Amino acid sequence: MDKLLLFFLFAAVLLILLFLFLRKNKKETPFADLPPNYIKLLKENVVFYNKLSEPARIRFEQRMEHFLESVRITGVNTTVEDIDRVLIAASAVIPIFGFPDWDYINLHEVLLYPETFNEAFEQTGNNRPVMGMVGNGPMNHIMILSQHALRIGFQNKTDKDNTAVHEFVHLLDKTDGDTDGIPEVLMKHQYVLPWVDMMHTNIREILNNDSDINPYGASSQAEFFAVVSEYFFERPDLLQIKHPELYGMLEKIFKQGKDIPEAE
Repeated sequence: MDKLLLFFLFAAVLLILLFLFLRKNKKETPFADLPPNYIKLLKENVVFYNKLSEPARIRFEQRMEHFLESVRITGVNTTVEDIDRVLIAASAVIPIFGFPDWDYINLHEVLLYPETFNEAFEQTGNNRPVMGMVGNGPMNHIMILSQHALRIGFQNKTDKDNTAVHEFVHLLDKTDGDTDGIPEVLMKHQYVLPWVDMMHTNIREILNNDSDINPYGASSQAEFFAVVSEYFFERPDLLQIKHPELYGMLEKIFKQGKDIPEAE
């Protein structure tokens, strides 16, 4: 009996060691599961992706795949095409690429409208100024985007605007409970007061017509943060020239540049 027990113990130890060995040496799939045409669309449309090193591109693709598996994208009076899925997922990943473990826990679905809409989510009528919105109340955990605005945001590679990135930055801002332009979940504590001072200074410059930042950024701290984040991701070279201090702070907030753990 003792020999039989010893045999089973020895066999169990061998199985455990074999399992640990195989787990340690299991090769990870070097490429994300994005379809080849998604990769093609990425290369054709997303400048941020094209600036990454090859290993970082693979991680970007993997995070896009994770987003697309986690968040529904639903067309409302329009058809969601592959280009829309690619651009929405890329817009989601761009602001959080410096945060390897980040997930949008406050987003379950993106609703895609064909054109602009109003604040009551109506798609008809003359007064439809909204291109994107992060929902509240009964629309909580939902983002609404104009399909036209989504695509234009990536087609024009020389402007400073990107509606989808703008809305995902609002979503980041909202994670700490307040959409106030101060993304405390992303920022180190010592940056909060300098960032608030920097926002107020730049908002005053916008109001005095002494800035190239989109005037909509002067409407509130939350809108300033979203607008200037669009500028940062769309035209980082120009922002660094025009607003070096602002650029440096956003680089710290989003962990970009030399500090970014996943990109070069």
